[in-house]
Amino acid sequence: MKKQILVAPLNWGLGHATRCIPIINALISEGFTPIIASDGVALALLKKEFPRLSTIELPSYNITYSKNGSLFKLKLLKDSPKLLKAIKAEKKAIKAVLELNDIVGIISDNRLGVRSKKVPSVFITHQLNVLSGNTTWLSTKMHQKIIKKFDMCWIPDADGDTNLSGKLGHVTNFDVPIKYIGPLSRFNKTKAEIKNNLMVLLSGPEPQRTMLEEKLLSELKDYSGKVVFVKGVMQKEQTIQVLGNMTIYNFMTSNLLEKTINESALILSRSGYTTVMDLAKLNKKAFFIPTPGQFEQEYLAKRLTEMHLVPSCKQKDFNLSKLDEVKAYDGLKAFNFDVDFKVLFDLF
Repeated sequence: MKKQILVAPLNWGLGHATRCIPIINALISEGFTPIIASDGVALALLKKEFPRLSTIELPSYNITYSKNGSLFKLKLLKDSPKLLKAIKAEKKAIKAVLELNDIVGIISDNRLGVRSKKVPSVFITHQLNVLSGNTTWLSTKMHQKIIKKFDMCWIPDADGDTNLSGKLGHVTNFDVPIKYIGPLSRFNKTKAEIKNNLMVLLSGPEPQRTMLEEKLLSELKDYSGKVVFVKGVMQKEQTIQVLGNMTIYNFMTSNLLEKTINESALILSRSGYTTVMDLAKLNKKAFFIPTPGQFEQEYLAKRLTEMHLVPSCKQKDFNLSKLDEVKAYDGLKAFNFDVDFKVLFDLF
């Protein structure tokens, strides 16, 4: 009987789910049986990626962004009672899951209530520091307090000066054992012929995902090159729509996404950390539009622009001419980091 490990990514856009894909594949390679636990689009995506694995639906956090980015923090504060209620329901659900299944370990990617004292519980995050403007000290303290309830914290980045997350994933000291496991990506770079001038990659919570989709579809009407546009909307069936020089997908599964990114000269997307890891692995040139009001994405975009790697701008300021800035930037590059999953999984 193979040891069963519960893998539970947060349903906040698709990033947490997609970066769990290499973890799930590594567990399978090392002889474990992963059980996937999540909700919403994150669960839908992983069901498509791993149709043979058992899945469990967890209570939803139901977090949405405000239409006005400047009110994002206020909306999170307003939603906090709902969030605490969901975490409580999540803990109850995990207790029942452990009673019904012979699970020997838990890997939670930012799901705050997915842990147990009965089995080793790991928390995956790239945010030891949680940026929230003038309340960063408080949001960081609260997040670190939650992480300390886990047995181990895995950070998908490298320790040292050459890293992707900057001050988000690096602190001088921490009370819980930390392991830097290297940037996580489900993709591999291939020597592909460039077929698309531009690829648009969208994801993230509503309504901001839809707002950016509408803006970009309008702006790109005048773009002369070949465009592949991926909305990041998980639905039962894949849909493909052709509008002039633009091919629009509702979603792509990993293999097609990997192939298409490799075949695209430029990527236009949010500056979510998973996207940064993926594009670094594939050595891509990119342009970033951070989600309005999301301090983490704004920090990553600003940092990478200042490092002369990827240009970026605010959502309201984007227009087609901004893409010309890409020529002056170096693009993202992967750095060598080999993670020994066998040693990493010794915890279980």
